[in-house]
Amino acid sequence: MSNINGAAVQTNGLTKIYKDFWGRDKVRALDNLSLTINRGEVFGLLGPNGSGKSTTIKLLLGLIWPTAGSATVLGHDAGDTRINEKIGFLPEESYLYRFLNGEETLRFYGRLFKIPRRELNRRVPELLDIVGLDPRSRKRKLREYSKGMARRIGLAQAMINNPDLLLLDEPTTGLDPIGTREMKDLILSLKRQGKTVILCSHLLADVQDVCDRITILYRGRMQTLGLVRELLQVKDVTQVEARGLAAPQIDSLRQFLKELGAPDAVITNPTTSLEDLFVRIVREKTPPGQSSVGSPEGAQAAAR
Repeated sequence: MSNINGAAVQTNGLTKIYKDFWGRDKVRALDNLSLTINRGEVFGLLGPNGSGKSTTIKLLLGLIWPTAGSATVLGHDAGDTRINEKIGFLPEESYLYRFLNGEETLRFYGRLFKIPRRELNRRVPELLDIVGLDPRSRKRKLREYSKGMARRIGLAQAMINNPDLLLLDEPTTGLDPIGTREMKDLILSLKRQGKTVILCSHLLADVQDVCDRITILYRGRMQTLGLVRELLQVKDVTQVEARGLAAPQIDSLRQFLKELGAPDAVITNPTTSLEDLFVRIVREKTPPGQSSVGSPEGAQAAAR
């Protein structure tokens, strides 16, 4: 199945149901997800624990198979091994070899991708510079790395093959404010290079800073999808910004704008925060008397 519209990711009715021991339906972890992620955009995949984010990522990577529906990644069916060399993945927990140092780790994964030695000699120090690991840290064993250092080397590992698509799960976890800013700058730099980035994060301010579009999943279903700037507009409230006007004049601004001599006045919808949007959607979809954190069954499925 080819991806004729040039999208980086296309899902159609993607559904995943986990079975119990007897083969009966137990958890509908993902329910009829139809989604297009464009090439060259930073896309935020959001949702509380148990919402279906991890299941979606696993389906796109071909680590599990859908119960129904389909997904294409970079023009091929999800799970097609021909696209592995074009994908970079940073999981929430980077399970790297603890007894290798930073440089050895990147060389190991570079050899898995059959990257020539000469190219690795150039690329390894370049990536370590990009993710901000100093020369001393590069020689330390990964078992000695802090959480923040582990995220940095994990990201470098995800980039070793110069992928077209990166899937980043909680990339700023464990980073200090400076490291977080550097990570966000790096994501924007990847976008400028034409890379496609799918970002999963609970730190909604980070998502708001770097994502072009987002979707919010809850209990396996997509609840909203769109441009960040449009989703954050409060449509039923009008915000007026004007200079040189007294308070009484603002009430009649729209009707008598020219007469008031304020042609530079700006009338827009105010914006909310991504955190407020996220919480509102989740609470609206939560049945009375149940926790909005996500169903216990969904949390179990997400952990699989």
